[in-house]
Amino acid sequence: MNVTSRITSIVNAAHLETTITGIPTFFLSELRYNQLPEIALPNNRRLGHLIEKVVSELINASENYLLLHENVQIIQNKQTIGELDFIVQHTETQEIIHLELAYKFYLYDASISSDASKNWIGPNRRDALHEKIAKLQQKQLPLLYHEATQTALPNLNLENITQKVCVLAYLYLPYAEKVALDADYQKAVAGYYMNFETFRQLDNPAKAYYIPPKKAWGINPASNENWLHFEDVKEKIEQNLSEKRALLCWQKHNDTFETFFIVWW
Repeated sequence: MNVTSRITSIVNAAHLETTITGIPTFFLSELRYNQLPEIALPNNRRLGHLIEKVVSELINASENYLLLHENVQIIQNKQTIGELDFIVQHTETQEIIHLELAYKFYLYDASISSDASKNWIGPNRRDALHEKIAKLQQKQLPLLYHEATQTALPNLNLENITQKVCVLAYLYLPYAEKVALDADYQKAVAGYYMNFETFRQLDNPAKAYYIPPKKAWGINPASNENWLHFEDVKEKIEQNLSEKRALLCWQKHNDTFETFFIVWW
């Protein structure tokens, strides 16, 4: 995995803003630094932990924010009841912020609900955007005010801490379907999704593919150097789909690059 491409993909990812989450937004563009820091990324971390690592290093490298705490375990009666992602402080205003981070991929399925905001689901249909937002609103942010949190952060006045979220999202629409989206969602659209039969029908000799590991999801496919033909990826795709695991696919067609999901449902 190209480390620079991984870092750049996070810095440039679209944010789902307050109009969607109902929570004040922390934009990574607020972090000021002369150049992107060099970050050593461990090979054995899952995607979510990689993103946390990069954001942590970006905050540490910034000129205008201090990272006071990260991954704060909140423990009550010897049991962990939750975790706070980051506590940061603006160096000029001295504002202290409880920051929750999310890096998510959602597909739009209009058959789910007449409420469009509830139609964003995970690639394997096990999670949903509206559920993630509800968890942030009802569990993650209130955790700051739990009595056990004061024990974990005894030197902070919790009542004076601002709360923000940084929800980085990649949204995918059904292939060849027109979906009317609000601009706040549209800017996060990264591609489309299809089933295997459609993928097979769209293949031609000019196209090449790569199935990235999950920890590379979100990276610009133009940075990839290893490309394969349909027959080279066909078995892997079919195997994953038979096990109800959707795959992200990168495509190179002449000088253009696309990303899309191939789904089993």
